[in-house]
Amino acid sequence: MKSPSISPDDVAELRQQVTGPVLTAQDEGYERETAAYNLATPIHPDVVVGATDADDVAAAVAWAAARQVPIGVQATGHGADRPIDGGMLVNTARLQDCTVNPDTRIARVGAGVRWQTVLEAAVPHGLAVLNGSTTDVGVVGSTLGGGLPVLGRTFGFAADHVRSFDVVTLDGRHRTVDAEHEPELFGLLRGGKGNLGIVTAMEFQLIPLEGLYGGGIFYPGADAREVLAAWSQWSADLPETAATSIALLRLPEMDIVPEPLRNQFVVHLRYASTAPEEEAARLLSPMRTISRPVMDTVGPMSYRDVDAIHMDPPVPLPYLDAGRLLNDMSDATIEALLAHAGPDTDCPLLLVEIRLMGGALSRTPEGPADVVAGRDAAYLINLVGLAVPPDAERVPPAITELLGALDEHVSERTMVNFQGALGGEPGSAHVWTAEGHARLAAAKAHYDPHGLLRFQQSVHT
Repeated sequence: MKSPSISPDDVAELRQQVTGPVLTAQDEGYERETAAYNLATPIHPDVVVGATDADDVAAAVAWAAARQVPIGVQATGHGADRPIDGGMLVNTARLQDCTVNPDTRIARVGAGVRWQTVLEAAVPHGLAVLNGSTTDVGVVGSTLGGGLPVLGRTFGFAADHVRSFDVVTLDGRHRTVDAEHEPELFGLLRGGKGNLGIVTAMEFQLIPLEGLYGGGIFYPGADAREVLAAWSQWSADLPETAATSIALLRLPEMDIVPEPLRNQFVVHLRYASTAPEEEAARLLSPMRTISRPVMDTVGPMSYRDVDAIHMDPPVPLPYLDAGRLLNDMSDATIEALLAHAGPDTDCPLLLVEIRLMGGALSRTPEGPADVVAGRDAAYLINLVGLAVPPDAERVPPAITELLGALDEHVSERTMVNFQGALGGEPGSAHVWTAEGHARLAAAKAHYDPHGLLRFQQSVHT
């Protein structure tokens, strides 16, 4: 659907209604204001609003609704895996309020706050946050998609711990929703992504946690079959105090890659346990006797250093990706993975990752029903390839072929935060359960009848 044209007079009126910058492609700072973490995603709105507070968001939404201008929302840009061409982008990165109450263990954050900021405020009080593989991601954006934490098997999804949202709906209203006030909207915001309004602030419960036993073990890629088979058997018996994932990595020759791993194909086991150190080390010990590790970084750590477990790239990169829920890690699954991404292949993918689900992730929290996907999943598979020469054109068919080879073992469903640029039509029913999709579609028709929030993961009505 083509965006309606926006005249210079329209832009001038918008500038009078908000305090933050209002930029078009001709203005200095436009590229910086629209930049996403994924450098392969073209973000080219007709106008971008750098919101400074919730009032700016409400004014921008009212302006767009009056003109039927479609709206995109972005803070850190980690979730920007679909293009934006035309319309208005609301950048919430300036909403940086962050407070941590160590007595109630409740944090309140603005829409632009990253997990790292909350972590720095919480850890000195013996508290932790439920971030994913990197704390560079925005708190609100990741949580709206459910939020799959490093410690999810122990504590559940990040969305399970939300207390309230401040949200601007398409009628321009400021709403504060929680389990008692507009509970259906509150439930649908947890896992429904940005379909029903623009969240400007969020309150959530922090986790008491004094320390962590975690890190990674890197094995030679040549031993991938042995390591994957051992990981499959070992991880199946882990208690909820332990979380793990494993990845086939083809690491480039880049400064951000540790020297022993540059230009190498390796298998990366990630491990995090909240059990006492001795017990956590005992649980991991079977995997320390497998193969001949190139590097072993697992040990006692402060939660402040949680990013060292996954070691995600700390800088923006151009990439293409897709994610699906995986039913099993059987011998047949492992053989399919190795046939398309193993040491004897010319696979162009940077990462083929399997995350163990289950534990607390499988339990439904109390309160209004949410639409978080993946509670019934055994594993998640995540595929990523760099969109740079000479392999950029090879990445999409490689992902398609690998998922095709896993057809009997991979679910048709995915999780909204992991669908990725190559994971199928955005907002389609397979991103949520059938019941969840139906609830979201009905709410979308009510709160956004013209489908103005249509970029990224817009639910189909």
